[in-house]
Amino acid sequence: MSLPKYFQGITDKALLDSLQQKLDEVEKRIQTATRHTEEVVDVMSSHLAKAGGKRLRPALLLLTAHLGDPSKQDVLDAAVVMEVTHLATLYHDDVMDQAETRRGVPAAQKIWGNNLAILTGDLLFARASNIVSNLGERALKMQAQVFEQLVLGQLHESIGAANQDSLDHYLDVIRDKTGSLIALSAQLGALLSEADEKYQAPLQKYGEIMGIAFQLSDDLIDIRSTTEESGKEAGTDILAGVPTLPAILLAKHSDPESVQLLERIKNAKPENIQEVLQALRAHPVMAEAEEFANQWGDKAISAIDSLPAGSVKSALESFARAMVNRKG
Repeated sequence: MSLPKYFQGITDKALLDSLQQKLDEVEKRIQTATRHTEEVVDVMSSHLAKAGGKRLRPALLLLTAHLGDPSKQDVLDAAVVMEVTHLATLYHDDVMDQAETRRGVPAAQKIWGNNLAILTGDLLFARASNIVSNLGERALKMQAQVFEQLVLGQLHESIGAANQDSLDHYLDVIRDKTGSLIALSAQLGALLSEADEKYQAPLQKYGEIMGIAFQLSDDLIDIRSTTEESGKEAGTDILAGVPTLPAILLAKHSDPESVQLLERIKNAKPENIQEVLQALRAHPVMAEAEEFANQWGDKAISAIDSLPAGSVKSALESFARAMVNRKG
């Protein structure tokens, strides 16, 4: 498994080699953790794991483990937990959004239907819980708390903003849906490598903010990218009616062109999505959204000011910058 390109700016060769070696081992364990002895279940449970992916969460956990002793075996198991948990959320998200593809392959519910896709996601959540139960009471509690955040984030997204400002509501949702698991990845790497306890708070803040920046960047990718770059069709979120940053910011514009474009977004259909995307790409709100995402990347970097200077901190900073400038 190649190290995610967002970490390949690391200049410390020893650190880079260590991350690559450990990620290769984690990848083997991910494939094992998502298998099942029953053939029909195995096909479903390993579907997305075999499709690949960025493995950002395991890589981030392996990186922060270098703040302590990265050779601890619990670190590898925790990295597997992060990816298996993430995979479980993808099965559920694709049902909620009725996505066509994921990671360049058909989304699970398009092959087996909603019910089996949801149950497969549940199975992977159970697998992750079984593994983390052996990593100590604190890690188990942290995973349980994040599991609740993941569900609440999806619940709040489904309920809607109600009386809350739409942008504030959206940031709260993605903090729970995306930021919580990235934060846990950063924290568990330090915790299970027995790094200094004082690193926990800044890593938790960094991860949450980085998760928000990651999702804001993903919103731009959903509009700009090709299937080859992102592994899914452009405009998927718009067609699913999922709120994204550009549309939320566009709603704050009152000029006739913006109002008309927002209406086209709300009524987009597969047959006209390309025209809607083209109009949105040309609108100034895209630059506004990009600047907003960059600001969150800067906030993530500021969150780890207190970490000791060195290759780990530098890698975390470059990761934050790469996240908001990615294409897929």
